[in-house]
Amino acid sequence: MKIVGVAACTSGIAHTYIAKQKLEKAAKALGHTVHIETQGTIGTEDELTMEEIKAADVVIIAADIKIGGKDRFEGKKVVEIPTSMVIKAPKGLINKIEEEVMK
Repeated sequence: MKIVGVAACTSGIAHTYIAKQKLEKAAKALGHTVHIETQGTIGTEDELTMEEIKAADVVIIAADIKIGGKDRFEGKKVVEIPTSMVIKAPKGLINKIEEEVMK
């Protein structure tokens, strides 16, 4: 799968970056391509391109707050989940998404 996403937490520091790291590591370990944008206290980092979004099979929004630019994902399969769930079980999350997307 081609996975893109956004990670964001209430403080915009720890959970944002931990969720990004966990998603990227799990997706790569399972053989998927992945790019996760962060929206934190210093703004947006690793911003997704429209080409990446267009090519993606799924968008994962790992956020505890409202994210900016959500309209970019219109027409895409979007999974929204709290950062804590991503941090606890990233491989399980990706496996479940894979089952749904690849039906």
